[in-house]
Amino acid sequence: MSQVVKRPASKDIESNVSYLKNELAIDKSFDLIYLDVEYSDIKMAFFTVDAFAKDQAITQIQRELLVFDTRKVKGSVIDRLIKTRIPYIELETTNDLEKVVVQVLSGQTALCVDGYEDIILVDTREYPVRGPEEPDTEQVIRGSKDGFVETIVFNAGLIRRRVRDRSLRNEYVSIGRRSNSDLCITYLEDIADPNLVKYIKKSLKKIDIDGLPMGDKTIEEYIFGQHLNPYPLVRYTERPDVAASHLFEGHVLVLVDGSPSVIITPTTFWHHLQHAEEYRQKPVVGSALRLVRFAAVWSSIFLLPLWYLFAMNTDLLPNGLSYIGPNDVGQVPLIVQFIVAEAGIEMLRMAAIHTPSALATALGLVAAILIGEVAIEVGLFSHEVVLYLAASAVGSFATPSYEMSLANRLVRVGLLIIVSIFHVPGYMVATFLLILFLSMMKAYDTPYFWPFIPFNSRGLRDVLFRAPMPLKNRRPRAIHPVDPDK
Repeated sequence: MSQVVKRPASKDIESNVSYLKNELAIDKSFDLIYLDVEYSDIKMAFFTVDAFAKDQAITQIQRELLVFDTRKVKGSVIDRLIKTRIPYIELETTNDLEKVVVQVLSGQTALCVDGYEDIILVDTREYPVRGPEEPDTEQVIRGSKDGFVETIVFNAGLIRRRVRDRSLRNEYVSIGRRSNSDLCITYLEDIADPNLVKYIKKSLKKIDIDGLPMGDKTIEEYIFGQHLNPYPLVRYTERPDVAASHLFEGHVLVLVDGSPSVIITPTTFWHHLQHAEEYRQKPVVGSALRLVRFAAVWSSIFLLPLWYLFAMNTDLLPNGLSYIGPNDVGQVPLIVQFIVAEAGIEMLRMAAIHTPSALATALGLVAAILIGEVAIEVGLFSHEVVLYLAASAVGSFATPSYEMSLANRLVRVGLLIIVSIFHVPGYMVATFLLILFLSMMKAYDTPYFWPFIPFNSRGLRDVLFRAPMPLKNRRPRAIHPVDPDK
């Protein structure tokens, strides 16, 4: 990351104010505030951003300065202001004007005092923030209803509320030449793999970019790369309890200011299939829910290509399963029906995202016409195509990780195309290559398909079944925790 050249401050307040006014473009931006004041015959100046500054805090600081008598001060006025007069917790001083510019644009208030090189930085910022509501994508019947918001300080507090451990570390990082975006690396120092922590810090320091327009997604691409790989190498969550549980396992979190999603790393394929609801129910119920979810996920990948394979090769079906083949293929080739239907569902998904709730009913009617009885009657789709496509779509929506569901859809379409060209050998080879690809993947030093490959019986048990918490006393070996015992 490129380093900003330091600009030493001067004891002359006019010189400092002139530089700051020019760099901050005070006269060109209405939301940047410059306040020229004088207390006890000493010239002072405030610089802040109107949208972030707490009016009450700054007003209280001015009241304290109003009764401050510099003639009774022995020593540095700056030291006395910080230690006795400015009623605020987060205070620091700097003699670097470039740092002052960055911190003011980040929301802090700068106080310049004539005759001193040090400039006081007061963290009076208060970001516009919504309430910590339950995230729409990770709802549970039982459990907490709070979720991460767009403010990094609040998110760190939500985690700290659940992890009151003295080894919890929240390390601040600033990234972006122009955006100076705030990031936080969160981990338990006596559990997380120190090599993983070093790798993440090193990767973040190498980021040299103007800003983070896509926030956490940009960070993922810089840390792990593999841009042609559709499968997610990190897990995103908006639930503080999910983030806390991963911290206890030894994972490292990355919080990005402005994003309500927290990055969990490293992760395996199976981490993306877990849901908090499984741990809010009894172990037997949770295990049943997990197995049903696994069946839905695998059907979203393999069910449609497998049915298409049988539809093209009806001789592969035993007599008892002959009904699986299509009774009426329709006027359009099956592969075209699948591609059109897949594109149609994706269009509906995108339309649903952009459709206001008041128009949701109208969108539902259009969806029923597009993929429904009317489309079947005109010969665009066959009944079986709609049935199995709906089953695959339900499996995609049942996948807890949105990123994983998108990757599985791409794989499903790829399998359909391969089966249409190469039939049985294509299906077998493509399935084998998919499993081989997932087995060879790694998120940092963690095998993506662990504990299936490389095989670990204890880990596989915890993946397939929701084990009772008293028996879940070992951390996953694949993420190399310092302390393997819970």
